[in-house]
Amino acid sequence: MSKLTRRTFLSFMGGAPHLFGRLSSPQGMATRGVKPTPRGRPSGIPFLAHFTDVAAEAGLQAPTIFGGVTRKDYIVETTGCGCAFFDYDNDGWLDILLLCGTRFGQTPEGATNRLYKNNRDGTFSDLTAKAGLLRTGWACGVCIGDYDNDGFEDLFITYWGENVLYHNNGNGTFTDVTQKAGVAHNRTSWGAGCTWIDYDRNGFLDLFVSNYLDFGLPGDRKAREGENCTFKNVHVNCGPRGLPTGLHSLYRNNGNGTFTDVTDASGIGHAKQRYGLTAVAADFDEDGWPDIFVACDSSPSLLFMNNHDGTFREEGVDRGAALSDDGNEQAGMGVGIGDYNLDGHLDLFKGHFTDDTNTLYRNDGKGNFDDVTLAAGLGVETRYTGWGDGIVDLDNDGYPDLFLVTGNVYPELDGKVAGYPYKTPRLVFRNLGNGRFEEIMEGAGPGIEAAHSSRGCAFGDFDNDGDLDILVINLNEPPSLLRNDLRGENHWLKLKLIGTESNRSAIGARVLVQYGGKQQVQEVISQSSFCSCNDRRLHFGLGNTTAADVEIRWPKGTIQNFAKVAANQLVIVREGQAKYERATWPGR
Repeated sequence: MSKLTRRTFLSFMGGAPHLFGRLSSPQGMATRGVKPTPRGRPSGIPFLAHFTDVAAEAGLQAPTIFGGVTRKDYIVETTGCGCAFFDYDNDGWLDILLLCGTRFGQTPEGATNRLYKNNRDGTFSDLTAKAGLLRTGWACGVCIGDYDNDGFEDLFITYWGENVLYHNNGNGTFTDVTQKAGVAHNRTSWGAGCTWIDYDRNGFLDLFVSNYLDFGLPGDRKAREGENCTFKNVHVNCGPRGLPTGLHSLYRNNGNGTFTDVTDASGIGHAKQRYGLTAVAADFDEDGWPDIFVACDSSPSLLFMNNHDGTFREEGVDRGAALSDDGNEQAGMGVGIGDYNLDGHLDLFKGHFTDDTNTLYRNDGKGNFDDVTLAAGLGVETRYTGWGDGIVDLDNDGYPDLFLVTGNVYPELDGKVAGYPYKTPRLVFRNLGNGRFEEIMEGAGPGIEAAHSSRGCAFGDFDNDGDLDILVINLNEPPSLLRNDLRGENHWLKLKLIGTESNRSAIGARVLVQYGGKQQVQEVISQSSFCSCNDRRLHFGLGNTTAADVEIRWPKGTIQNFAKVAANQLVIVREGQAKYERATWPGR
């Protein structure tokens, strides 16, 4: 059956994936049970990025508490949470936000989200209490954006329980304005992904929230109590199959610090219910209006296309982004977004469950996606469960690579079922520049080889040295801060965009950079990876090219062009200004 025919048929059948070769498996998580494809001959090309975990010496020593260590009775203990690189005090240096969960029974000491200020010397200071961000609960996702356009980035954090909106006061502190802003209502009990998006292009950021499932302890099953509660014949926690799916929400920014729930009026509420996790907002069909992609666990993922009139239509199956190429649902957790093949279109990379491939979707520029996982060489790896991920240029060679953190959800299997360890390494797929990738099995540094049960990760240049570093959440362990000590002479360019007519955070701004006969597109986004936020400064590796041409399309539609921008610098572009600013980093 051709891909177009398959999409049409699936759409007609309501996206019923089991028609194409697999009934729902006896366990709760979706996995196709595919075998890896054979590995080809290594390219022999040196990989110049090298990652070392410097979290301990940087002062990031508090563990991320999240459920039981050797046993997890409920699914809420398994999913973990996200993290963020962001500059909360506007000093030009990336600070860190780490989300945290708790445990059932007595709350462990130190179980709180944490804000770390960058000291500009490779270390961070814990300013959580001073900032007003102490909070215990089952946090899941974070999205960052300046919803009131006052110049300081605000925080929205999702929870199993009540989500929270923190307003950045601009003086190093935050205020909980959830009730005042009108975003306290959670349509189901488990907020997961979230993203800021100016869906109506009025200059104010609106808020989309995905919900994983409707979960409440009194009526929900513990391990060993149902058909969706085993994996590899081992009794584990139940779900998500067999548990009620989440209902997603959209809040319109009223421009006065408050929001209106427009879920039903916008059409978001009309979509089929799914187990929604990470949410990514970007203009996938390049019509100038932002769309929304939601990675969904054990159910077809969602793609909401913007109708330009305040409403959306859901077309994930029709457009090829909801299922694998063989028509099966997968356990979608994290989402990387970027232009892996340098064709000027935004592609998607989605993490999945063990015994399945992580999926790469190529965008044709009109918002239609093809599963190119096998053609790209990614079918060689099926051993691990993938979470936070990214399409990011780790070695600055001008070709975005793929990165993925991994970790099993069932500690009960550790040491009992061969081939299913709970703690597993990180994965790097180096871009070969011909539409294919090769997995870096060794040589990317000890930070890649180290085994953890990881969840969220964020990408950013915390030491301002021109390469991308990686922040990683590890369950019931301290985080990892993977410093990239990049070798070689490859060049780079960073852009920080500031909206004036558009939203101040420039979320939704699209940047096309041309360098050395190549081109690459990126957008400023609020959430990706697994329920996490990357450095809002866009990073482009340029290879041996020393200058680049830059085109910016702002959310309001204005286009700006800058020719021959010199490499190896951060430039600040304000919407509508004819010249850009070259950033300086005090203390560097």
